[in-house]
Amino acid sequence: MLLISQVFSQLCDSLGKRTMKLCVCLMLLSITVCASADNPLYRGGKFIKDAVGGAWDMLRAYRDMREANYIGADKYFHARGNYEAAQRGPGGAWAARLISDARESWQTDTSGRGAEDTRADQEANAWGRGGGDPNRYRPAGLPSKY
Repeated sequence: MLLISQVFSQLCDSLGKRTMKLCVCLMLLSITVCASADNPLYRGGKFIKDAVGGAWDMLRAYRDMREANYIGADKYFHARGNYEAAQRGPGGAWAARLISDARESWQTDTSGRGAEDTRADQEANAWGRGGGDPNRYRPAGLPSKY
């Protein structure tokens, strides 16, 4: 912070009084950017924004899966929803994990699909959240819309 103010001070001295206002504005902007980058309220707000966006990504992938109604595409939509949510940042990845785990827990308890299907879904979820390409799970023939 001190270094930034020294640099601006030297710049203002060398440029003269006419550009003093510009230098002051640039210095204030720099201070604001530096301060907000490490502000806990800013980080908390960003986390929440990313989490909400990640939840929407998961919902969109679910809706697309239901709309496509394509046999064998389940894992692709799992990976895609998790991938898109995690791309938003830690909040999106957290939302994706929370939603995926809750859905798989509910599915295991009520649908009777079995542990193997749950394990495969969770593998696709983790792949997407980890930044892996969801197309790894894309079945041949799935319309390009998805």
